[in-house]
Amino acid sequence: MLLKRLYDEKLAQASYLIACQQAGVGVIVDPLRDTARYLEAAAAEQVTITHVTETHIHADFVSGAHDLAEATGAKLYLSDMGGADWKYRSAGKWNAELLTDGSSFMVGRVRFDAVHTPGHTPEHITFIVTDTAGANAPMGALTGDFIFVGDVGRPDLLERAAGIAGTKEAAARDLFRSLQKFKKLPDYLQLWPGHGAGSACGKALGAMPQTTLGYERLFNWGLAETDEGAFVRQVLEGQPEPPAYFALMKAMNRDGAPSRTRATPPDVSAGRIAALIRQDAMIVDTRPAADFAIQHAQGTISLPYVKSFLTWAGALLPYDRDIFLIVAEEGDEVKAITDDLALIGLDRIGGAHAVSSFADIEAAGIATRSTPQMDVDMLVHQTRNGVFLLDVRGTDEWERGHIPGAVHIPLGSLESRLSELPAGSEIAVHCQSGSRSGIAASILERQGMSASNFAGGFDDWERFGGEVEHGGGGTPR
Repeated sequence: MLLKRLYDEKLAQASYLIACQQAGVGVIVDPLRDTARYLEAAAAEQVTITHVTETHIHADFVSGAHDLAEATGAKLYLSDMGGADWKYRSAGKWNAELLTDGSSFMVGRVRFDAVHTPGHTPEHITFIVTDTAGANAPMGALTGDFIFVGDVGRPDLLERAAGIAGTKEAAARDLFRSLQKFKKLPDYLQLWPGHGAGSACGKALGAMPQTTLGYERLFNWGLAETDEGAFVRQVLEGQPEPPAYFALMKAMNRDGAPSRTRATPPDVSAGRIAALIRQDAMIVDTRPAADFAIQHAQGTISLPYVKSFLTWAGALLPYDRDIFLIVAEEGDEVKAITDDLALIGLDRIGGAHAVSSFADIEAAGIATRSTPQMDVDMLVHQTRNGVFLLDVRGTDEWERGHIPGAVHIPLGSLESRLSELPAGSEIAVHCQSGSRSGIAASILERQGMSASNFAGGFDDWERFGGEVEHGGGGTPR
């Protein structure tokens, strides 16, 4: 048996190729929309993809399961669990084979047994993997978003992301029961989870690529907790806001994700960019945050092409109109950014402009500006003089500690809550370390507001010894 983990750092997501080398056939589990990477991985191992499956209806990316099955002629397997209110609506039109608790299928001589493990989602299944060529007991389990290294899947997404009210506590109880049942399996069982550190599908995921059930029984709080009430309280407490695009992804993957179109976005001239800015088009500057702060075209927003890029792209960019990019380099960078945006269904990329200087954009009549940066001393001085201090961190971060007098609006909610900000006032924006606040300041600037970025963020404030309030108070002003 061959196992190959195919990991995407930006989504902190793991797909898997598992193959029977003797038969030369394999299965891809939880594929992204980038089908080429799986075809290349299978070719490198000299196996043919004959099966495609996934553990559940994903919230953090567009599923590539159907596209991959169509591209390879493989059989598609999907969960038929979850009840009438939440299950795949696309299985019939895709001629997928439906799996229930206890279903199994063979890939060569490797057997996959489906175990219904609800909690993170109602339809979630875990695959128990047995290499029957040399064993009559399982080697490992593909746990998807059920069990991670050091953590368990969050049960609140169906309510908070998909809008199914009143489900999170019941889901937490389902998750507890799934864990109690699953941890009776042998300690030696290897666990291959669907996410690593940085994913929003759990609170504190470990960075190790795999683990064992025995290790998690000892050191994973979710498996160690034996009291259902205590588990429910702890698993629901402190869960970060799900990224705004999760709701769309859940519905899209449930109903049948569209196939990706792969047109390369055209180059856009400086004059065209200027015209688009005057039309209030969505222009995204993907250059490093420091470069944007020094100089950028008025009317654009900053979304640096870094590890968190997709999280904030999904939260802040529109799915219903064209997006235009300003990039630091032509060619490969534009392709990489476009490919990444496609992973979360942002396909409407109207074009890209590679900028080395802003002279041409200025010549076309669009002003450029810089974003003022504050340090701690400047912030202290400004707060004494009545500056409006805006904290754009998550609710869990705010409740752990915040600067007295600050107003809290998480970055993902900022555009919908601009009316809560004072017109004509200088706004100092901060987050934990300066990255999210730079994005927020650009959003405010685009709306004609005057904003400065406290670049060191709350981390610098605490190092400085500034006063800190705790809990949920202080939000209104």
